[in-house]
Amino acid sequence: MSTEPPAVTTSPGADTETSSRPTEDLRKQVYDSPKEKAVKYALGACALISVLTTLGIAAVLVVESIPFFQSVSLGEFFGDTRWTPQFSEKHFGIWALLSGTVLVTVISAVVALPIGLASAIFVSEYAPSLLRKTLKPALELLAGVPTVVYGYFALTFVTPLLQSFIPGLGVYNALSAGIVVGIMIIPMVASLSEDALQAVPDSLGQAARALGATKLESVLRVNVPAAFSGIMASFILAVSRAIGETMIVTLAAGATPKMTLDPRESIQTMTAFIVQVSKGDTPQGTIEYNSLFAVGLVLFLITLSLNILANRITRRYQEQY
Repeated sequence: MSTEPPAVTTSPGADTETSSRPTEDLRKQVYDSPKEKAVKYALGACALISVLTTLGIAAVLVVESIPFFQSVSLGEFFGDTRWTPQFSEKHFGIWALLSGTVLVTVISAVVALPIGLASAIFVSEYAPSLLRKTLKPALELLAGVPTVVYGYFALTFVTPLLQSFIPGLGVYNALSAGIVVGIMIIPMVASLSEDALQAVPDSLGQAARALGATKLESVLRVNVPAAFSGIMASFILAVSRAIGETMIVTLAAGATPKMTLDPRESIQTMTAFIVQVSKGDTPQGTIEYNSLFAVGLVLFLITLSLNILANRITRRYQEQY
């Protein structure tokens, strides 16, 4: 008669618990180590600095704008169409600066958005691999050109070129400034849109072509709509960059604040006015000096609104693949 050792029965969850315990212990040792905690706190401090910097800028603009709005009512600020803070007869109608800013921004958007998107489509969908590796860095090099160089390029080359076939075009005008600002923001549109198109799976385009669509049809009707959130975000961020551009409009657009939609005339944008007042000729504490912060606050709110809109569009229409 043979005797067998009694069978040991274990619950099914015991092995799982035993095997997962070393993994949990190892993960706890890694993430709770002093080095990981130091990295975590350092990265958190960097994020906190960026947030505090933004809040500090907003606080300074609001605090410094209070004396201005104590002297100038909101009705005059948003109701008057003349901006002459440095004249004997002072007017503080922000629309004169807003119209110049909008005019330059619209012209730059007309130049940059279609060209940037077309460049992104070519680089992403049509360019061979070797050409793609050359074109994208070349496009991004344009973003490294100093804006003062773009400003002199607009003043000394683009404006004389436009004057040869546009009658009545002044030396300082919104058209050449808007065109060159558009050239400056093309790399932003092209780079961000190309990244969005690259994130679209190749299977979508291949499925469209398998159903009989041409390459162009699959790109325009499948890939571009699939990358819509990223493309729209690039558009809005580029427009925000155009609104905040300073040196190009200061050198090429002039310093004549007027409410006009004629791109041939000299205008002044909000950023150009800030540069004008910041030169040091305006005494601190005066209403002319305080108007700088009021204009800066309006510019900050416009740019902040566009960035919030870009984030909402990205979240609303983002596709997960």
